[in-house]
Amino acid sequence: MNVLKGLLCGIGASIPIGPIAIFVIQQSLSKGHKAGFITGLGATVADTTFSCLAIFALALAQEFMQAHRELILVIGGVVVTIIGVVLALSNPIAKEDRMRKGSERIEHLSKKSRNISVADFLKATIMGLSNPGGILVIFTFFTIFKVDTSGADQWTAASVILSVATGSMIYWALFSWGVSYFRKYVSIRSLLWLTRVTGAIVAIIGIALLAEGLFRVAFQGATLF
Repeated sequence: MNVLKGLLCGIGASIPIGPIAIFVIQQSLSKGHKAGFITGLGATVADTTFSCLAIFALALAQEFMQAHRELILVIGGVVVTIIGVVLALSNPIAKEDRMRKGSERIEHLSKKSRNISVADFLKATIMGLSNPGGILVIFTFFTIFKVDTSGADQWTAASVILSVATGSMIYWALFSWGVSYFRKYVSIRSLLWLTRVTGAIVAIIGIALLAEGLFRVAFQGATLF
């Protein structure tokens, strides 16, 4: 029963619209279903990590996040802002033109595509892990679906963690496929603006996180270390 509940937790934790979801939408529209799905897997890694903490070390993790909340906000804000700015300044049209006009072989193009996908995956993973509220979202869904982790042995814990990861992957596979389905209705010029708007939104979210952390330090007497 915990396996089914874990699947629902993985799906539920992936649904909230945030910087990763926006990033997946942009990747799915500009690069297709595969790129969007691989980007979504970054969120799956973050959700799975938070599930491990929720099962084995929730109290310790909550204590750490509470004690270093400002530092997490500042570092996470800086990272998310940088990712957003880089994304906003990128030009997928120019990249596509260079790839089309180049004399590189298909093998080289495939390797380049894989490298881009890995980079997108790492960006999404960092964005997910930079969100201090992620573990609370997982814990909330554990509570909603009454996932019993009290006294769980290693096999029970492993089944819950794997089911959460599976649920998250199912969601991102369907989500990226659904978004990429509408790719044919979007012009290349629209993709350029979508990339810029996506980057701007992600950067704004990062700036908001950074501002909150700095506000706590400057006006509420909190410390970074």
